[in-house]
Amino acid sequence: MAHRPWRTVFELKDKGQVTHDGGQMTKGFEKLRVYQLSENLADSIWRVARGWDQLAKDTIGRQLIRAADSIGANIAEGTGRGSFQDNRRFVRIARGSLYETRHWLRRAHARSLLSIEAVNTVKPILDELGPKLNAYFKSIGPVPSVQTDGSSVAPINAKDK
Repeated sequence: MAHRPWRTVFELKDKGQVTHDGGQMTKGFEKLRVYQLSENLADSIWRVARGWDQLAKDTIGRQLIRAADSIGANIAEGTGRGSFQDNRRFVRIARGSLYETRHWLRRAHARSLLSIEAVNTVKPILDELGPKLNAYFKSIGPVPSVQTDGSSVAPINAKDK
């Protein structure tokens, strides 16, 4: 059996153990519901597009798959950045990729490339992913604290102390 270093990382991710690069895997992007939905969407689209004829694969298929794959890729990359500002920026990019995915799905539907089964598989994922992505975006970063009188104050950053 050939040595596959990536296998070690995936096997250890759920156990919180040290990976091959010495980094500690804690609650990473893989456990985020929004990321899991993006994977489901991308995998569903992949399965649908594989059955298309060559022209459809080369035009709409490639664009659609890239856009759908980009949603999860940007969520993952954002969580690996050093600041919440960077994470939010990548979630914005993921949201743009979600809209691009919707565009290509509309084109595929208009050109009779999507079966009823494909629509019934993909639409519920899209319907859940959009609001989850927006909620995830809103959850990133410091939240202003509320004083007892109801007014808000900016959070204290380490550099403000």
